[in-house]
Amino acid sequence: MTPAVMFQGTGSNVGKSTIVAGLARLLARRGLRVAPFKPQNMSNNAAVTADGGEIGRAQALQARAAGRPPSVHMNPVLLKPESETGSQVILQGRRIGTMRAREFGSRKQELLPKVLESYALVAADADIVLVEGAGSPAEINLRGGDIANMGFAEAANLPVVLVGDIDRGGVIASLVGTRAVLPRADRDRIEGFIVNRFRGDPSLFDEGERAIVAATGWAALGVVPWFADAGKLPAEDILDLARHERRAGGGVVIAVPRLPRIANFDDLDPLAQEEGVELVLVAPGDAIPVADLVLLPGSKSTIADLAFLRRQGWDIDILAHRRRGGRVVGLCGGYQMLGRSIADPEGMEGPPGAVEGLRLLAVDTVLTPDKAVRPFAGHDASGHAVEGYEIHLGRSEGPDRQRPWLLGPEGGEGASSADGRVRGSYVHGLFAGDDFRHAYLAECGAPNSAFGYEVAIDAALDALADHLATHLDIDAIMRIAARGL
Repeated sequence: MTPAVMFQGTGSNVGKSTIVAGLARLLARRGLRVAPFKPQNMSNNAAVTADGGEIGRAQALQARAAGRPPSVHMNPVLLKPESETGSQVILQGRRIGTMRAREFGSRKQELLPKVLESYALVAADADIVLVEGAGSPAEINLRGGDIANMGFAEAANLPVVLVGDIDRGGVIASLVGTRAVLPRADRDRIEGFIVNRFRGDPSLFDEGERAIVAATGWAALGVVPWFADAGKLPAEDILDLARHERRAGGGVVIAVPRLPRIANFDDLDPLAQEEGVELVLVAPGDAIPVADLVLLPGSKSTIADLAFLRRQGWDIDILAHRRRGGRVVGLCGGYQMLGRSIADPEGMEGPPGAVEGLRLLAVDTVLTPDKAVRPFAGHDASGHAVEGYEIHLGRSEGPDRQRPWLLGPEGGEGASSADGRVRGSYVHGLFAGDDFRHAYLAECGAPNSAFGYEVAIDAALDALADHLATHLDIDAIMRIAARGL
């Protein structure tokens, strides 16, 4: 069998995804065929595989770090929250329906055979598998039927490394406390721990590290200092949106209303990293500031987010911005909001019905059960290349579709107002293309830029790999993985 190790955390957002990505790049540079795997994920920031399936954004980044194309089997179960209590369920890349939390909890064990099938396929084509857990194994109330953490580790017979985040405080209690609440069989699977996001001199934590070893018996695998360039990598967790809230680069101002069900928010990353851009993530309760561009991002529940937008008074701000000659862009759900109407005759997002849009584009949207999930490759009217992907329910038609923003293999995509200052598209990732992004920002008044987004991602992955090689005991991690045979 293929060597493998599972990285679990003392909580959500402790840096598991980043550590797996860095190790994937490090081991791939050593000539190993590395495969990432996450049995169950919850995120509205999804990626599209070449065959038109969906996986978590983090697993797509980890695959890139490993130098491999992403596969639906790298993240066989993806939950995409649609409300406070229910999520769309993606199994091996395909939508199988929407389930409330209680229903999903009762059916998790039905999914385990498919999860193990995907894991076997991934492992068969790898020299080592780096497995990422979800949340924390300390949530022992969720242990029954678990497929995300110790339940999967048990089913696949994997050793576990536990990751704690010292930046949030209480890392000793988090690590030792996790051991204290786990049943013996689960805690015996944990062979080592990593302390992540240390600010300052890591040697100052030597005594703390010894205390954890004494209390748990686990191997200390390293203290990883804060890695500032992690913010240059595409984020998966909505908690990472905070990194954009105060991003100021001067020049062109882009205002982005923070919608409750925002999806695929990594569309913002290339814009936020441009030196000639000030990205303002507008919090609920705040007015949309004077800006050059208002960008409405994707949404997992367009009608509900449009109602939220109106409750904030943001519709008034956007219309005033438009009257002043400002530019407006809508991506996916944001594109649908810009139209004249959104109809949901089959109740895909809630009770059947229809709502009025912002009427900034002459298009009408009908939500249907057929979900479009596909890569996109095309260009704008000036020939600037665009590569991205579509993930959406619904179809938008109307007069402004006669002025498509993009051109692809199937013809025009998206829509534009007569003066070109309002545009919408179903394509996510379009701003990742340097030529297209620079051309559009120049229309908004941004200075010339030489920033290369994709180059920056690979440079950050290489720097992350070097960072982990310096601060982690890589040989010990490899020995732990081999013990899973």
